[in-house]
Amino acid sequence: MANTYFQFKQFRINQHQCAMKVCTDSCVFGAYVEVKQAKRVLDIGTGTGLLALMAAQRSGAVVEAVEINPEAQVQAAQNFTESPWADRLKLYPMPLQEFAKTSTQQYDVILSNPPFFLASLKSDDAAKNTAKHTGDLLFEDILKFAQKHLTEHGKLYLLLPPTEASHFAALAKAHALYLTETLEVYTRTGGKCIRHVQTYTFASAEKAVTNRLDIREEDGKTYTTDFTALLRDYYLIF
Repeated sequence: MANTYFQFKQFRINQHQCAMKVCTDSCVFGAYVEVKQAKRVLDIGTGTGLLALMAAQRSGAVVEAVEINPEAQVQAAQNFTESPWADRLKLYPMPLQEFAKTSTQQYDVILSNPPFFLASLKSDDAAKNTAKHTGDLLFEDILKFAQKHLTEHGKLYLLLPPTEASHFAALAKAHALYLTETLEVYTRTGGKCIRHVQTYTFASAEKAVTNRLDIREEDGKTYTTDFTALLRDYYLIF
């Protein structure tokens, strides 16, 4: 069966029960976020557990994860248990809204690759709709949670398409969270920008820093030096 798992250098992502499989932009996101100094990390909408596992690999942090989908909960739990960092990974099988009612923990890093298509048409696949649309996990819920549970100097990271990223940035200001850095992710040199990796803090910046990452060279086949360097600790091919 195709796509039953994705093998990284230090862990495996079993994904046959999940609607959303491992994808390149999620790997970029997981490798980009700063977690080395973090003591506690939260992954909102963990899916297969990919981002939580990437954070655990390059930090000594306790990494917690929230997931609403029953099939993804089973898959993430398996991936956590089979990883080298099982003792530092904890899954909460519930919606963020429910988790927020009882959580008293503070996090140095909160990250999320949330449901994001605000205006696009939904598919006939209910699981994919839950994973890709904001109907079940609203941006406001992420912001309310971060405002309350992010440490003073903590960072909130989001992976979103450009349009939704602009929308989130506007909403964030009302919660005293400010966009300080954006990594624009392009399919290839001269290609299309497909995602923004956004960094938010409680300290506003005079002007947010914008950087660019091209996944492939202009030929559309060869990985760029920057992409290779970013994913070197994870991808078997590098």
